[in-house]
Amino acid sequence: MEAKEVYKQWLEDPFFDEKTRKELEGIRGDEKEITERFYKELEFGTAGLRGIIGAGTNRMNFYTVGKATQGLANYIIKCGSQDKGVAISFDSRHMSPEFADAAARTLAANGIKAYVFESLRPTPELSYAVRYLGCTAGINITASHNPSNYNGYKVYWEDGAQITPPHDSGIMDEVKKITDLHTVKSISKEEAQEKGLYEIIGKEVDDAYIAELKKLVSHPEAIRKEHDLCVVYTPLHGTGNIPVRRVLKELGFTNVHVVKEQEKPDGDFPTVSYPNPEAEEAFALGLRDAKELDADLVLATDPDADRLGVRVKDDKGVYHTLTGNMSGALICEYIMSQKKVIPKDGAIIKSIVSTNLMDAIAAHYGVELVEVLTGFKWIGRKILEFEQTGKGTYLFGMEESYGCLPGTYARDKDAVAASMILCEAAAYYKAQGKNLWDLMVSIYERSGYYVDEVKSITLEGKEGLEKIASVMDVLEKDVPQSFGKWKVLSKRDYQTGEVLELASGKVTPTGLPKSKVLYYDLDNGAWACVRPSGTEPKIKIYYGVKGSSFDNAKEEEKALKGALDSYVGKYLA
Repeated sequence: MEAKEVYKQWLEDPFFDEKTRKELEGIRGDEKEITERFYKELEFGTAGLRGIIGAGTNRMNFYTVGKATQGLANYIIKCGSQDKGVAISFDSRHMSPEFADAAARTLAANGIKAYVFESLRPTPELSYAVRYLGCTAGINITASHNPSNYNGYKVYWEDGAQITPPHDSGIMDEVKKITDLHTVKSISKEEAQEKGLYEIIGKEVDDAYIAELKKLVSHPEAIRKEHDLCVVYTPLHGTGNIPVRRVLKELGFTNVHVVKEQEKPDGDFPTVSYPNPEAEEAFALGLRDAKELDADLVLATDPDADRLGVRVKDDKGVYHTLTGNMSGALICEYIMSQKKVIPKDGAIIKSIVSTNLMDAIAAHYGVELVEVLTGFKWIGRKILEFEQTGKGTYLFGMEESYGCLPGTYARDKDAVAASMILCEAAAYYKAQGKNLWDLMVSIYERSGYYVDEVKSITLEGKEGLEKIASVMDVLEKDVPQSFGKWKVLSKRDYQTGEVLELASGKVTPTGLPKSKVLYYDLDNGAWACVRPSGTEPKIKIYYGVKGSSFDNAKEEEKALKGALDSYVGKYLA
C-alpha cells in the first residue's frame, strides 16, 4: 500500500485516537513528511525499535509499541514461558512511562504478567531485574543517547541480555505477522492489576542491584582513607542520578557534586543538543564545576545510564578526556591488577570495533581475548555460553561506545558500576600519591600508544538509508590493497562470514554470526572497519593505530583518517 493510502487510513479510521488524527491532519498536503512517516513500518530489528516519536507507521507511538509487544507476547506464548512474566523499565524521555504502561497492558491482555518499575531506572538495572525476578523477558523503553525527539523499545531475554538468535528472529517474525493493528490486544491497568498481571516494582530490586555492585569493590579501605576524593557527576537529565549517587554514598564517598542544571530528569535535555557522554558539550558544565572545586575526576552518564564519559585530572591540574576505549582499558587494568588469583580459563571480551589495547592487556595478564560483534548483547551471549558449557570465566567486557560490564550480575553495559569502580580506582591510586591519568600513561608505556577513533556520517530519511545500503554493497565487492601507507593484510566480511588474506588468497571463516560489517587488518598494528549503525541513520568508520608516543600516535591517526575518508568518500559522493 502506498504511503498516501496508509496515511489516509490512519487519518480516517476511528481506531486511532483523536490526538493521533489531529497530528496527522497537521501534515495534510506535506507529501515529503507523509512519505517519511508512512513509506515503511518502523522496523523491529535485532535491537527492537528505535525512531522519532510521532504518528505514523515509521514512528514511535502507542500503535507501533503495541504491535511490537503483541509480537513479543505471541513469541513468549509459543515458547511456553508466559507464566514467568516480563520486567519493564523506562527512562526520562518523552512518552517513556506511557509506552511502558501500554506494553504492560498488552502483555496482561495476553495473560502475561508485567513487572513495571515505579519510575525511571537505568538500563543495567532492567537487565539485572530480568534475572532477579526470574522473568522470561524484559522491555526497556529508551533511546539511549539519541536526540530528544527519539524513543525506543529494547527487548531482553531470560538471561538478562538483549535478544540474540534464535529469539531475535523468532520475535521479529511474530511482529511481522501482525498486519492489522486492530488485532493488538490491550486491557486497562485496573483490570490488569485485578487479575494479578500488572505489578509495580522498585525498592526491592533497587536494593538487590546496589548490593551486587558493592560486591565488586576491591579496596574499601582506600575509599575510607580517601573518602573526600572530589567527584563531579552529571546524569545528563537521565536515569543515573539516584543510583550513581546512592552507591557512591553507601561506599563512603563524601565529596560528590552533581551538576545542578543537569540533575533532574528532562526529556528535552535542555542543556545539550545531544545527550551523549561522547560529545564534548556534555562536559561543559561538569568541567566548569570541576575547575571551581579542583575535582579529581568528572563523570557523565547518558540518559539510560549504560554509557559513561570520563575526564580525569593529572598532577598539573589538566583534565584529560578518556574515550570509551581508554576508560574501558583503564577499568579493565584496575580490575585485573587487583585480582589475587586469575583463573586459567579467564577471558576478557571486546567488540570487534574496540581498541587493540585490550588485546595487549589480556596478553599481559595471560588470559584469552575474545572478540564479538558490535552490540553488548553479544558479550552477554558469551557470558551465557561460559555458564552453560563450564568453559571460560568472564573477567571483563567492553565496547568502544563508552560501555563496559565488570561482573556477571547483569548482561548489559553498566555506567553505574563503571562510575563506582573508577571512583574506587581513583581513591586507591590517590592514597599512593597517583591519579588515574598516571595509570593510563603507565598502560601506554607498557603496551604501546594506541589511538582509536570513529567517524559517523549521518544520512537522514528514506534516501539516506538507501544510500547507506548501496555504499555497503559497493564496499563489500571492493578489495582495497592499502589505505594510504597502510597495507591491507586481510579483509573480514562478516556478511559473507569470510576472511580473505590478501597475500595468499586464503579464505577462512570469521567464526561469528553474519552482520553487515567490513573489517580490515592493516600492517603496523593498525585496523579499520566500516558498518551501518544499528540504531541511527549513520554509516560508521572505525579505525585505530599504534604509535611509539602520544604525538606519533596522533599523527598516525590523522593520516589513516585521511586515507579512509578518501576511500569511503568516493562512494558517498
